[in-house]
Amino acid sequence: MTAPFGRASLLQRLRATRIDVAELREVADAVLPGLATGGLRIAVADRRGGAVVVLEEGEHRRQVALADLAEDMTDAGVPTTPEGMAAALNAWVAHRPVTQAAAQRYGVAVLDWTDARRTAVGWTVVVPRGRATVTWTPAGADPIALDRIRAAARSRGAGVPLDLRVEGPVAIWSHPRLPLLATAVLGHPERLLSGVAEAGLEIPDMHVVVTPRRPVACAGAGVAERLAGQANEDRVTHPWRELAALPWA
Repeated sequence: MTAPFGRASLLQRLRATRIDVAELREVADAVLPGLATGGLRIAVADRRGGAVVVLEEGEHRRQVALADLAEDMTDAGVPTTPEGMAAALNAWVAHRPVTQAAAQRYGVAVLDWTDARRTAVGWTVVVPRGRATVTWTPAGADPIALDRIRAAARSRGAGVPLDLRVEGPVAIWSHPRLPLLATAVLGHPERLLSGVAEAGLEIPDMHVVVTPRRPVACAGAGVAERLAGQANEDRVTHPWRELAALPWA
């Protein structure tokens, strides 16, 4: 489970104040019990090498040394206040691995990068948690369950509330809180086309410019190509007809 705190700049790291393990233990003892649910068990336990945080949920079990969490928080420039450490612990728990049951119940199908070079996108299932979207890794899922979860996630994507605005010849879909969810509309061509039409745009040869975790731009082929070429970030462009049929990552 990767720490979700980010990483501070070199200057921030040089100026950073270390997160004290004992102080983090006090905050963890106060905060973590309130984050447990019926299916999620969280405990801080003392071991010979020091305190550890244990998370258990469904098929997942994770044990992390509190000292390692403190070091990750220090590297990320997490404030040394109780509030700063509490926020970091909340974020860490929110980024825990997704269980198969959670994927079935809450998963949404979105497009994400399929390779480290960011040259292609494919469908994947994510679970929204607060201000995070956590990807489900379908390790161990049988083919029938896998198909069922993906189908439910694709269907759920049709109801994701999105904003649509028009800037000149471009229609832009976005999500106000979780940017990756903007791509959910691309699995539902009827919603995609009707939304653009209702916004007042006619795009006969519509192409879509996709940058996962950024708003989705829809425009004619020439405009879409220029948008992709002008971007400072990695992007891919597809005709709208191809999107729903892209492979699962």
